[in-house]
Parts: sequence; C-alpha cells; structure tokens
Amino acid sequence: MTTRRADGSEYMEWAKTRSQARFNLASSGVAELPTSELPIRLEDVELTGPSFYGYPPLQERLAKKAGVGPECVVAATGTSMANYLALAAFLEPGDEALVEEPTYGPLVDAASYLGAEIRRFPRRAEDAFAIDPDRVESALTARTRLVVLSNLHNPSNALVGEEAMRRIGDRAGRVGARVLVDEVYLDALFERAPRSAFALDPERFVITSSLTKAYGLGGLRCGWIVADPSSARRMWRLNDLFGVVPAHAAEKLSIVALDHLAPIAARAKALLDGNRATLQRFFDGRAELEVPRLQAGMIAFPRLRRGRVDALCAVLREKHDTTVVPGRFFGMSDHFRVSYGCRPETLAGGLEALGAALNEIA
Repeated sequence: MTTRRADGSEYMEWAKTRSQARFNLASSGVAELPTSELPIRLEDVELTGPSFYGYPPLQERLAKKAGVGPECVVAATGTSMANYLALAAFLEPGDEALVEEPTYGPLVDAASYLGAEIRRFPRRAEDAFAIDPDRVESALTARTRLVVLSNLHNPSNALVGEEAMRRIGDRAGRVGARVLVDEVYLDALFERAPRSAFALDPERFVITSSLTKAYGLGGLRCGWIVADPSSARRMWRLNDLFGVVPAHAAEKLSIVALDHLAPIAARAKALLDGNRATLQRFFDGRAELEVPRLQAGMIAFPRLRRGRVDALCAVLREKHDTTVVPGRFFGMSDHFRVSYGCRPETLAGGLEALGAALNEIA
C-alpha cells in the first residue's frame, strides 16, 4: 500500500530532459506525421470557436470513432489529461486505487497526487504480463473505488482479452469500483483491434485514449474519455479547473485528422510492421535478452538476463547517443522498454548501438 502523495512524475521529467538522443528508442509513439501529409487548408484553421463543453463537430467525430453517443465523450488535452480527469472524477482523498504492476508511472503519480491510497496487483513477466482476474479479485477491498490498467499494456504491449476484461469488471462491481482502462495503444492493433472495454459494460468501464501513439499526431493533443453520461458531465466540470477551453486551432486540425484517419493509419501500420520485423530479428540474435515474440503494437519490454540495466542505459547514452527507457520507471529494474515507432533508419542505428552496448557490458 502506497500513501505518499506524489509531487510530480519522475518518469515524465526524465522523458522531457534525458530521453532525447540521435537514436531515440524511448519515444513511445509512431514517428510524427509530417504536416505536408495532412490535407490542411487555411480555412480549416480558426483561432476561436464555441469550444465550451466540447466543440460539437469534434465531439461528433470522437463519438463516431468510439462507437458511442457524444454525451459519453469528454475531449481532453491528450491521454495524460484524460487520465487525470478520469482519476479525479472517481477518487477522493483516502480512497483506494488498485493499479496494475508494472504500469505507466504517471498513472500511479496522478492517483497519488489526488490523495488516493495505492494498492497494486501483479502482471508477472513469467506470464508474459497477462492479467489474471483472480489476482485482481484477491487485491480488491471494500475501499477500492477504481481499478486502473492499460490495454495494450504499457510497458509490455500485452493484450487483455475480452473475457479477462469482463471478469475484472464483474469483480470490481462487487465492491462498487469502476475500471479505468488506458487504451491509447489499442489502436496500434489497427484492423485486429478488439472492441473497447467500454462496450462490455458502460456503467463499469471508463476509457481513455488519444491520437498520439498510434497515429503520430501528438502535437494535436487530441485525447478523450469515454464514460457514462453522468460521469462525463462531472469530468467536463472538473476540466473547468484545469483546461477551461482547449486551443481551437488544435480542435480544427484534429477534425481534419479524424476525417483522414484511414491513410494516416495505413502509414503507421506499414512503418510498425517493417520495424517490428527488424526488431524481432535483433531479439532473435541476442541470447542475453528475454522477451516474448512481437505480435503487434509498438513497444517491447525485454529483460536483461545478466548485468545492470542502468549500466546499459548509461553506456547507450554516453557512448552511442542512444536512449531506451530504464525499467526502474515501471518498477522492474532488470527490464527496459524499447519503442519502435520511429523511422526505420533511427531503429537501425539504435539497434546497432544497443548491440554494441550489450557487448560492452557483457
């Protein structure tokens, strides 16, 4: 049980100040879409519009993408603010949040900042980080108000299947808890993506996502929450304390992106498919790394069988101008996260550097 209140995110500070490098394998999304590939006209961009509790044209498109009514959608500044608003809507100081372990650090940090007591349930490396609903159930208490997990899992990329997700929702419901699922990586499955957890039980599940990871559109900061209408209204009101109204130009550009999402997704899928094959060949040749075979998505979480990950990361940065994410940010110091949504030449250079660094610390 963790009760210390967070005063920021150690991971985000590292990501903003230490992850940049010539060969950046730490960035967690698809390479940025060039502006020239977005069919923008000057008349598509306006500085000010009726963006009070949702800009109606954007709400309609987000609702269509999510397969829900506009009253269930809360637009947010990226998945980060979407997660914060969702956590704030369901957690009061002293409430209990049950969070997967390992997980994306800012989820824990934000819940802690809100005054929640943090309990964890394990996603074990020996199980390829699959969720065991029985372990979730055994960690639930009468004080649990929110179960928090990611799908696809950040950092391992593991998929939670529909049956396991349904069981988690059912068991959370027995103690009166909601389930918050960060689905920002789910679109990286493209045509193989399962339906959102929200479709399983709209009164139990709350979903967050954005256009950032799978589409290379991070600069738009187009995130959203999908929740039941009453919870959605609460989140809109909470956002009055933080975002008030969004940048309207970003809303207008997000509409353009959503209207042309098919070719944007095709570009991302082609990039990831090629890079995944390259990374799998690398892993196949490195006996000192333990990692499940890559099936989809854009991140991997190998375990270093021998040696220290922090030493490996230091050699990578200092000698090879290359970065990966140390596993300590996810609570697993013998792992590191590799992202392969970058341009192929960046991946090739980064893997050459990683191979050299592994040899050096052997």
